[in-house]
Order: sequence, then structure tokens, then C-alpha cells
Amino acid sequence: MADAVSFSFSDTIAGYVGHFDSESRQLRLTTTDGREFTVSLASGPSAELVRNLDEPYADASGHIDEMLSPGRFLFVYGVHYPEHGGRFDAKRLVFLGRGAEDYRFEESGWWIKQIESLAAFYKRAQFGDGPVDFAQYRTEIRLGGDKTASHVQETDTISRLVYGMASAYLLTGKDEYLEVAERGTEYLRAHMRVVDSEEDVTYWYHGISVEGDAERKLFTSEFYDDFDAIPMYEQIYALAGPIQTYRVTGDARIKDDADGTIRLFDKFFFDREQGGYYSHIDPILFSADHESLGENAERKNWNSVGDHAPAYLINLYLATGDQKYADFLEYTFDTIAERFPDYENSPFVQERFFRDWSHDKGHSWQQDRAVVGHNLKIAWNLLRMNSLKAKPAYEELARRIGEIMPEVGSDRQRGGWYDVVERVKDGDQETYRFAWHDRKAWWQQEQAILAYLILDGTLGGDLFKKEARQAEAFYNTFFLDHDEGAVYFNVLASGTPYLLGTERLKGSHSMSMYHSAELCYLAAVYNNLLVNGRDMDFHFKPDPADLPGRLLRVSPDLLPAGSVRIAAVEIDEKPYDDFDAEALTITLPDVQGRVKVKVRLRPVAK
Repeated sequence: MADAVSFSFSDTIAGYVGHFDSESRQLRLTTTDGREFTVSLASGPSAELVRNLDEPYADASGHIDEMLSPGRFLFVYGVHYPEHGGRFDAKRLVFLGRGAEDYRFEESGWWIKQIESLAAFYKRAQFGDGPVDFAQYRTEIRLGGDKTASHVQETDTISRLVYGMASAYLLTGKDEYLEVAERGTEYLRAHMRVVDSEEDVTYWYHGISVEGDAERKLFTSEFYDDFDAIPMYEQIYALAGPIQTYRVTGDARIKDDADGTIRLFDKFFFDREQGGYYSHIDPILFSADHESLGENAERKNWNSVGDHAPAYLINLYLATGDQKYADFLEYTFDTIAERFPDYENSPFVQERFFRDWSHDKGHSWQQDRAVVGHNLKIAWNLLRMNSLKAKPAYEELARRIGEIMPEVGSDRQRGGWYDVVERVKDGDQETYRFAWHDRKAWWQQEQAILAYLILDGTLGGDLFKKEARQAEAFYNTFFLDHDEGAVYFNVLASGTPYLLGTERLKGSHSMSMYHSAELCYLAAVYNNLLVNGRDMDFHFKPDPADLPGRLLRVSPDLLPAGSVRIAAVEIDEKPYDDFDAEALTITLPDVQGRVKVKVRLRPVAK
């Protein structure tokens, strides 16, 4: 095999401008890990400014020379030729802002505009121009928003859509999004929910198959990883959308559903002897050790232990302030901090376990492999929890993940974050091998962005700020679908969209509106309130009678104590002053019917 690459290929370089010679058209770029490239601009590449969804193309081709100022971060797509030791000819440049220190995704309204566009896409895809009728909902949505021939309605994907719409309402106050969230919640309760009065628990069907006016219940999962079982993560994500809606409306029926589902977790999934939660139970006996579960019997994993927090539990605590949810969160993160690190063997956490917490390294597709995004998700959520109850173990593990992961999980050449990699290197390998491919999934970019934004916003440091900006830059440059709307599932390593198989879809078992909307909501919160010190408005629409003491809790996330206060409140578009600015609570008026609440939050100067 030749020692050097001896063929041409197209690729992307993400780097910082070192020097640009306008006469020779030679640009020196330095990647984030310090490697230098000489890039030729002699062939007249196009240039553009990064743009949000629903924004027009912004051509910068006539401004290349003046914009290539030292220190600016940008993406260059071009062709590598093997001649003369290697030559890279630029074909396309993407600038992240007008000035060298400008990053457009840090604009106060960037992520709010993006979630509006996402909400419009998914509302149109599912319901067209007609009424919001969830009988018409379908799990599978094609690239442009058309439905496939599949007539399955999965509980989790409806819940994820509901989450996105409720989040869009929180940021915009537009009733059309709340209507979708509330109708979706009602549909879930009517069609997918089971209240078992004998066991005093609530559980959720995998979904239903709709044929005309008839529907067939799908009790157990039909996803190949979990086939014919009840996986914990499906029960968890059934709550994601309704609980985000509950934050807006205070509908006590939703809280009752959540409490019933938590009782299900504690009664049938919780391991009282060894601790933690099992990943699956069988559908007949609700047993975690039944032989019908196969390799899922008596197993625990990231989803069953950790996914409670981001999917519903943090939001349930934010809405109620109930200590029992805080205690559940603390147990979750204590378990993660104790059981998941494996740094004597790998820079990646361990994700799958047998009942006794020994490592399961032979399970299905995962084997001894790391999901990059799960490591980042742990760091992000540890710091959220650390704001509720600070513990050295939480901050230390979050910081360690944040410092380790860029070198082993991100693409230092092109930007962006990888999918699944081997947890250990074999033989003389110098890098951690990809499990199947070097593509990059939208949800793993979300975890990187939120992890490094909250690391920057709570712990500070140039490393975390740099990683947050680079992750936001890659996502906003390559994942936004400016032709059809919404975001792509996967892109190639270079950032080119990957549009084959289920990864071509905008709606599937794996993709609805959840991760893209969660990113918009929390990136707006962290960028504005934690990082850049800017006010933000949030919207609620409760019935005061539904809230204990008529007390509305408006904290947008688990943020450091005292970092944010209420600056102003409007109820039904009129100023209102019965609130506790530091506690982030509003005592609503004693009136009948629902009220529209707009609250402005202001960061407290550090």
C-alpha cells in the first residue's frame, strides 16, 4: 500500500485563518488540533455566510479577501490533488459571521427562529393546511415532508413531536404550536395510555397501526433491538412531550400520568437488590429476568438509568419543585457517577451492564463500543444536576468528559462529532476505530453543543467556549436543510448530507422533532442567559386553579442558583407584579380560566 494518498478526493477543512496572500491566492489554515494546511483560492471558489432555516442565501464571494482576517474560523470545501506533495484547491467557503469574532448562531434570536421553522415544517408535514387531527399522524416522514405508505403511529414519536411544539410555544408564545402539543397529548392519553388500577401504574403502548377507521394496538416494541419486549426508554420518552406541555399548561392529569409511569418504573424496572433500572421487561409477567427477553434479560444501560433526566424528570421538577423528583434525579446521577466511568480501560464511559453492574461487552450491535453522544449527554446533564445539588463528583466527571472527548470523539479535521466508535484500540492502532462508518448524526451534534455550552456557561474556560462554537458552527452549516426544511438525520464526514435508507427520512422510529427542538430551546437558554448575558422571554398558558397555590414556576432549566431573575411579567398582555424575582415564581391571579403569561428573565451579572 502506498505511504501517501495518491488520488484526488473532495473534503472539508475546518480551521482558523493564519495568513492569506491575496496575490498568490494562498491561504494558511490551522485546524483545531494545530495542523496547518495551505489552501489555494486560485480557482475562484464561492463563499457564503452561514444562514438559518428560512433565510436566503447570502453570497460573500465578492468579499473573500477582506473577510480572511487572522484568527477567523471558517469551513473550506475543496479538492485534494496528490501532486507536489499535496495541493488543496478551495471550491466553497462558509463564514460564520460578518466579523472575525462574529458567530451568527450566538445572535439572541437565532435558535428561536430555527425552532419556529422546525415547528412549521412538522405541522405542515403531519396535518397539511387542515385541522390538527392526530388520526392523520404518521411516524415516517419523507425528506420533503410527505408521508410514506406506513400507517404506524409510534407513541414515542408523537411524544417527541409534542415536546417540540411545546418548546416552540415556550419560546414564541404562538398558540398554533400549543394547540398541536395539547392535542397530541390528549391523543396519547386516549389511544396509547393504559391505567392499570390493580397494580396502580400507568404504562404506554409502543403505538398503533391505523387502517382506515380501525386501529390495532401494538403493545410491545417492534424495533429490532427491543422486539416483543417493553423497553424502558419507550416508556420514558412517552412522557417527554406531555411533561413539556405540562410546564406550559399545568394540566394536573399529565402529572398524574407521569406519577403512574414512575410507579411502573419503581415496581417493575427497579432493581432493589443491586440498584439501578433494568432496560426491558417482558409483556406478560412484567419481569426483567424472563427468558423470552433473550440478551435483554437482567440488563441495565444508559437509557434505563440516565435518560429519565433529560427526557422528562428535569422538566417535571422544574414544573413542580417537588422534592421527590429532586431525590429521583439525585439517585440517577449518583448512579451514573459511580457506575459509568471506566477510565482505567477507555476514555469513554461504559454504557451496558449485567444485573451486578459488571460490564456487558457482547450485547447485540454495541459490543464494546461507545456512543459518542452518550458521553456528551452525561456531561451536559451532570452540570444541570449540579445546579440543583452540587457535588464534586458531578462537576469532576462532567469536566473530565469535556476535556477528554474532543480528541477521541470529534473530527479535528472537518468539525462535527462522530457516532459509534470502539471503546479501546487494538494492537498498534493510533485512533479509535469507527464501528461502521464515519458519518455524523444530528442528535450527537446536539449533545456536543449543549454539553460545551453549559460547560462554558457554568465552569468557563477557553477550551469549552471553543468547542461549543465549533460544534454549533458545524451543525448550522451542514445539518440545516435549506431546500426542504428541518434538519438532516446524517451527514458524511465532510458535511455532505447522507440521504439513503431510513437516514433519508425526516420522521422515523429514531427521528421526530425532539432532539432538534430540544437543541433550539436549550441552546437559546444557555447562549443568552449563561454565556452572553442577554434577557429572554418565555410563555406559559395555565389555568391558575390547576396550580397549587396558583404558583407558576418559570425557570427555563436547571441553572446555577442566583444566575437568573425575573425582570418583568405580563398576564394577558398587561403588566403584572406578583412574582418572586429570585425564586423564579409567579403567583397567578385568582381568576377563572386560562391566562397567557409572558415572563422576561434577566441574567445576574457574574
